[in-house]
Amino acid sequence: MANLMHSTESLRPADVERAWYVLDATDQVLGRVATRVATILRGKHKPSYTPHVDGGDFVIIVNAQNVKLTGRKLEQKTYWRHSGYPGGIRSVTAGRLLETHPERVLEAAVKGMLPKGPLGRKMIRKLKVYAKAEHPHAAQKPQPLEVGK
Repeated sequence: MANLMHSTESLRPADVERAWYVLDATDQVLGRVATRVATILRGKHKPSYTPHVDGGDFVIIVNAQNVKLTGRKLEQKTYWRHSGYPGGIRSVTAGRLLETHPERVLEAAVKGMLPKGPLGRKMIRKLKVYAKAEHPHAAQKPQPLEVGK
């Protein structure tokens, strides 16, 4: 009987080919945008996906200030940060953060969906978020990316 065991092909970091995608967040729901982007950053959309290798692509998100939050999240969702000093905890609501730093809302949502540790930190660096429609990555010729496809 022939040996039916086949070895699984594992992606090596040197073999990774990266593409660039641009996603317009205007009137898109935050969680749906974040899950789609996290999938692309991890590389799970590729047949060569390997869990321990950063095989994902670059993602540019434009119009982050126009992302939608459902329900009462604008008033109720809270983002926390700490200065490192005793009593240095600060909080801000999602609505306030969208007014002042809209890119941070999307970055936090995507970061929470990536692996924790060195691999996740490497993946989050491939995410570029901009509040307005302009971005400085035209030379990379990014392809448009749709949510829900």
